Amino acid sequence: MALPEPYVGRAAAPRRCRTKLGPVIALAVVLAAAALPAFGAETPWSRIQHASLGDPTAIGGPSNGCIDGAEALPSTGLGFVSIRRHRNRYYGHPETIRLVRNLGRAVHQRNGRYIMIGDLAQPRGGRMSSSHVSHQNGLDVDIWLTLADSPAEAVRTTPEHRDPPSMLTPKKLNLNERFGPDQLFLIQSAAKDPAVDRILVNPGIKRALCRQENDAKWLRKLRPWWGHDAHMHVRLKCPPGSPHCKQQSPVPMGSGCGSELAWWFSLEARTPSSSSSSKPRARPQQPAQCQVLLRAS
Repeated sequence: MALPEPYVGRAAAPRRCRTKLGPVIALAVVLAAAALPAFGAETPWSRIQHASLGDPTAIGGPSNGCIDGAEALPSTGLGFVSIRRHRNRYYGHPETIRLVRNLGRAVHQRNGRYIMIGDLAQPRGGRMSSSHVSHQNGLDVDIWLTLADSPAEAVRTTPEHRDPPSMLTPKKLNLNERFGPDQLFLIQSAAKDPAVDRILVNPGIKRALCRQENDAKWLRKLRPWWGHDAHMHVRLKCPPGSPHCKQQSPVPMGSGCGSELAWWFSLEARTPSSSSSSKPRARPQQPAQCQVLLRAS
């Protein structure tokens, strides 16, 4: 599940001064529930039922964008199954669809099982009616860390209001028995794909993998953020042929396993500031190309 702009436009943890930037991150947590669209509140984009016919083009950023010529992810394929299809959020840039197919194929060849794919984007991207602020330009995809034995099992066990189980212990500090070699293989495979820009995971998952993998280079792409203990949120880089795509700030160098990760387990990080304001922020102006795409038939 995506969260507001600190989640999208900056590094997931402060890199200079924890005491100064910590409240900013804490404020994001406080505002998360208020900033997310209410469930079922339609937006102009959520009313669109079909993708446009243009060349595949990601436009704008993950939290203020759209996609022209989106490709629909099939309901199932080798090693993957798309769940909650009634949401009509199974569209993405062809690079995103390619990633899903490659990961599904790799997992199926490994153990014969299926990865469960949650939300990608709406037919033309744009702001959703619920659950996400990002997922707007066709380059985001939620992948559950629980694997399914069959497509039928995946659909049966993931109704709208029941997510697959967490991979962490109750206090979100350590991995539980559900996280094993298959989950490690899935995350590592996604992180090593050159098209992947970053992967959002719970700080507890990031810390456990840092300890287990000894600062491996691919850990750099794992960015800690609240939630994300049952799924990973994969974001791709702006692809070729998308000149109006807005690339997120680069992931900092290094594995990200040092002081910036430690901050997420500090009292400051886990205690929202009492002085935080709940005033909602103004929504940014939509890219001009998206306004044209929204009006197109």
